Amino acid sequence: MELVIDRLSKQYKNKIAVDRISLRLTPGVYGLLGANGAGKTTLMRMICGILKPTGGTVVLDKADVSTEEYRGKLGYLPQDFGYYPEFTGLDFLMYMASLKGLEKSYAKRKVKELMEVVGLTEQAKKKVKTYSGGMKQRLGVAQALLNDPELLVLDEPTAGLDPKERVRFRNLIGELGKKSIVLLSTHIVSDIEHIADKVLMMKDGQLIYQGEWTEENGDLEEFYLQQFGEEAGHE
Repeated sequence: MELVIDRLSKQYKNKIAVDRISLRLTPGVYGLLGANGAGKTTLMRMICGILKPTGGTVVLDKADVSTEEYRGKLGYLPQDFGYYPEFTGLDFLMYMASLKGLEKSYAKRKVKELMEVVGLTEQAKKKVKTYSGGMKQRLGVAQALLNDPELLVLDEPTAGLDPKERVRFRNLIGELGKKSIVLLSTHIVSDIEHIADKVLMMKDGQLIYQGEWTEENGDLEEFYLQQFGEEAGHE
């Protein structure tokens, strides 16, 4: 399993949002760090096929990002996760399963399994509007996992979570990275330090660092602050 990003670019008039980024990702958790405006969300939307690149390619196991085969291998949790407040968590996941074309009997088994995985079994029949921020994020991860994705893309998934919810979320993502390619975008350095196998850092649309972060590299948060200063928006 391999995601190959080759010279991927996105330009809006005179602004280059993503500038010729190339990556090869295999199963594991990849933490994408960068201040707001660094190009993280633009990059992730192109990887998910939501935005058409100005140049470059995105291929997952020889399937191009524009194909149905690619979409069938993808799970995505956007930064602004939309939900239906009057639906129960169970009804919401069943609805999303139908949109993904899953057969009903399989969907019922899968939804039950995922509710347990994300720790929402006891809240399955409660309305989503009653969920805490962390519970909604876990529900979002569950919907992204309905099709057993090989590639899971998460945009700022821990923003707004309290410390306890954040730890639980990190543990969940760490487990998922054992069998899938997980790309997690954040500006919260501690999220990356705890769960990422490799660090990707973006600034002004370019990758300024990619690879494992070890003690020999020094303190990750200190390096991040040196790069972005007041723009960092760290927590």
